[in-house]
Amino acid sequence: MEYRRLGQAGVKVSEVGLGSWLTYGGATENETATQCIHRAYELGINFFDTANVYARGESEKVVGAALKNFARDSYVLATKVYFPMGDGPNARGLSRKHIMEQCHLSLKRLGTDYIDLYQCHRYDENVPLEETLRALDDLVSQGKVLYVGVSEWNADQIDSALQLADELNLDRIVSNQPYYNILGRSVEEEVLPLCEEEGIGQVVFSPLAQGVLTGKYKPGQKPPEDSRAADPNQNQFMNGGKLDEQQLEKVEALKPIAEREGLTMAQMALAWCLRKEIVSSVIIGASRPAQVDDNAAAAGKKLSAETLDAIDAALGIT
Repeated sequence: MEYRRLGQAGVKVSEVGLGSWLTYGGATENETATQCIHRAYELGINFFDTANVYARGESEKVVGAALKNFARDSYVLATKVYFPMGDGPNARGLSRKHIMEQCHLSLKRLGTDYIDLYQCHRYDENVPLEETLRALDDLVSQGKVLYVGVSEWNADQIDSALQLADELNLDRIVSNQPYYNILGRSVEEEVLPLCEEEGIGQVVFSPLAQGVLTGKYKPGQKPPEDSRAADPNQNQFMNGGKLDEQQLEKVEALKPIAEREGLTMAQMALAWCLRKEIVSSVIIGASRPAQVDDNAAAAGKKLSAETLDAIDAALGIT
């Protein structure tokens, strides 16, 4: 396993991290989830990402219980806050009240004294940014959170948070968690350039486009019954819940490229994301330990300029 600094922060995370969205605490049996987490740790993965909203807290419980087997200082644990955790008017968002309450609840579910990386799961237009940043800064001062990050914030929102933190001498954002993969590159326009300039590390989610880039979905064929694509509630990034036939045909054209490189489709897709130094880690999802083995092998893999050009050509990108 290879490791990279989380942006300009001193902490290092594994190039391949393990997430728990749509898997642990819900779709995947707890025993299997634990096996995946333990296998990831054995392979050198030290970055584990979850969120309070995943399975309404159950994911945090599963992840926390599985990691209890290992020394707390040997892994980097990340979770998030923003989405509704109840029906009340204050049970959501990035108010001081919600952040503080949810941090304490996450700590309890995870069974730990501190969260390595606490992330704002989305931007909250209804709360003053200063209120959010001051609450996060207080958590850092209290030792309950070590680093602060965001997820799916646009460039203007990230920039505003950085400027305000500098102005008020508050703890600075060190990471952003965007949707980014070979098929989804929108963050390359504004978000990545800003983050490169400001030293904000990227911990990428859905680097395999929810499995599309593994090549397991075939053009003109129904998705496997046990796959995410068969469940419209679990494939929200697949063209509005439906597999795109043209997209699948393009993915088929990537297979010979991966074969020439001696990589699986998944490994090539992960290595593609990691080609950028600003990407600190790619977050995989795994429902079987074998998937962890395959994905973890992408760490340290370098794609040549010719291969990168061939990928773009196969997708019709000029």
